[in-house]
Amino acid sequence: MRFSPGPVLGIETSCDDTAAAVVRDGRVLAGVVAGQEEHLPYEGVVPELASRAHARLLAPVVRKALADAGCSWGDLDGVAATHAPGLIGSLLVGLSFAKGAAAARGLPFVGINHLEAHLVSVLLSDPGVEPPLVALLASGGHTELVGAKRWHDYTILGSTRDDAAGEAFDKVSVLLGLGYPGGPHIQRIAEGANPEAVAFPRARLEPESLDFSFSGLKTAVRNEVARRGGNGALTPGDRADLAASFQEAAVDVLVEKTLRAAAGFGAATVVLAGGVAANASLRRRLEAGSRDRGFRFAVPELRFCGDNGAMVALAGSMRLARGETSSFTLPAVPTLLATSFGR
Repeated sequence: MRFSPGPVLGIETSCDDTAAAVVRDGRVLAGVVAGQEEHLPYEGVVPELASRAHARLLAPVVRKALADAGCSWGDLDGVAATHAPGLIGSLLVGLSFAKGAAAARGLPFVGINHLEAHLVSVLLSDPGVEPPLVALLASGGHTELVGAKRWHDYTILGSTRDDAAGEAFDKVSVLLGLGYPGGPHIQRIAEGANPEAVAFPRARLEPESLDFSFSGLKTAVRNEVARRGGNGALTPGDRADLAASFQEAAVDVLVEKTLRAAAGFGAATVVLAGGVAANASLRRRLEAGSRDRGFRFAVPELRFCGDNGAMVALAGSMRLARGETSSFTLPAVPTLLATSFGR
């Protein structure tokens, strides 16, 4: 049995989205995501504001998810919550709520690694996906290449050494005066523009490395904007071409290293997940490259790419089906640790 047969509540508060969902037997019964507009004036996430917003929003979000699913607390098989990695204050809000709710109602509790949740989210859209696989997990906080010979047994093949891909999109968008968050703005303005207008660098690192680096690319965009007289001097055409050229450089490296990792790992399937998986150019390029090399390609629906409770509930359902639970002493862990991923 891959999934717990009864409903599982999933809670996600690792960054700036307050989310809860109910999943039963691999199907989403309800999902609620409350975004936080507090961060928009700062063009980035402010950790203290995020944790305060989670504390205000989480209980109503959970109540709505349960109501939309037609479930009471007594109907649940268990409660799952993200415990790592993420902003420590944000993690603690969701983790504490989940532990308290599970303890008060005598329900099993399981802590979930945020990256595993993104990886298994592909099953919400494509239940037939099976290892061996290599997944590119790309978001505002992480860019990882993960190999899986079987579910729950993961090997990190490559990581970013500095900025995550999503962080680079956000910062370049701000540099170009497009606003925050950056992914949707970059994609929109890059459509129809010239991706070869500027030969931005591709950081491939050592010949065999599967790691990523985006800080140099971000700096190259900043320097090019300055060379053209600064943000205020850019024409709409300049902004579009710079966005397209940046996107092309980022996608080139993401696709190249993912396909190389899949070949070296002996994968049958390539998975793309995380917030950056919503980027249309990356989806197209990685799907085409996977098909050309004989890999199956799988990516979640757009609604499951960003942070959401359904992916946490699904990961929890899979863990509970294996008879796994977590102690109520499970800590929130802000960094990615091998011991908390694929344990």
